[in-house]
Amino acid sequence: MNNKQIIFKKRPEGLPEADTWELQSNEIPELKDGEVLIEQQYISLDPAMRGWMNEGKSYIEPVQIDNVMRAGSVGKVIKSNNHPKYKEGDYLTGWGGVQQFTITDGNNWYQVDPNLAPLPMYIGTLGMPGMTAYFGILEVGKIKEGDTVLVSGAAGAVGSIVGQIAKIKGCKVIGIAGGAEKCKYIVEELGFDGAIDYKSETMKDALKRECPKGIDVYFDNVGGAILDAALSRLRMHARIVICGAISQYNNKNAIKGPSNYLSLLVNRATMQGMVVMDYAKDYRKAAMEMGMWIAQGKLKSKEDIYEGIENFHDTFLRLFSGNKMGKLVLKVSES
Repeated sequence: MNNKQIIFKKRPEGLPEADTWELQSNEIPELKDGEVLIEQQYISLDPAMRGWMNEGKSYIEPVQIDNVMRAGSVGKVIKSNNHPKYKEGDYLTGWGGVQQFTITDGNNWYQVDPNLAPLPMYIGTLGMPGMTAYFGILEVGKIKEGDTVLVSGAAGAVGSIVGQIAKIKGCKVIGIAGGAEKCKYIVEELGFDGAIDYKSETMKDALKRECPKGIDVYFDNVGGAILDAALSRLRMHARIVICGAISQYNNKNAIKGPSNYLSLLVNRATMQGMVVMDYAKDYRKAAMEMGMWIAQGKLKSKEDIYEGIENFHDTFLRLFSGNKMGKLVLKVSES
């Protein structure tokens, strides 16, 4: 059998172009003792992937040139060579990369049950984005009932879950999203208390309207001017969670930092970065609680699925054009 793989070929400057990667078809090697062969079914596409392409110090090693592009995935074990834990027919999620098949010894892979939830959900709400939302808003944001919570990227994989968890915990939640359709979705479908359309409104005026008493917690997925605007509306002892800065990821020049940072001093506020991997030991507990919320109808999960590994580049760019809703997923296998 051959394995179609997206191979990382060069470090991009700005928005990645098609020749950043190369689609290759390579023979699948024989399994070593204790390994399994996984037929991947769904690949997770996340903004963090853009940062992994850059050379330099970060929370994780950069993807190396001529390696398979790093990505989360979920798939089915189709062959096992004396693996002590996993057998043919098991479904696993882990870091399989952008390819049709992957071989692993099972380290850092977890078994999932397609009868309990659809497979794409295990790389979305019950996977890394959901864990990011859960620990980011509860452990770093330290939300409490009655807080006013502002979320950017509110219709995305992380932001949509952040807002819903905050509502479950009794907060007032305002979401920032791009376009009338997304703003309608987060209010009418997800239950946010209000929405700001950054594409058609002035942030300063919209924040005064939606957060007249200020912001207790701001969960930031975008950085840039929106972060700066949020800083100007902080309440005393506000918490800012720095999860991402998608507006800055493709900059060819220096990243633009906030000019309103003295608001942190005046309001005795905190701004803290979070990386989901720091909470790995508690993933199972978080997944169980979110699974319960889903079963109770309190938490909604939306996956935006596109097909074909050949369409990786075009699908990946939807992360930055905003032309998607919820969790962006690439389907690579039928079985």
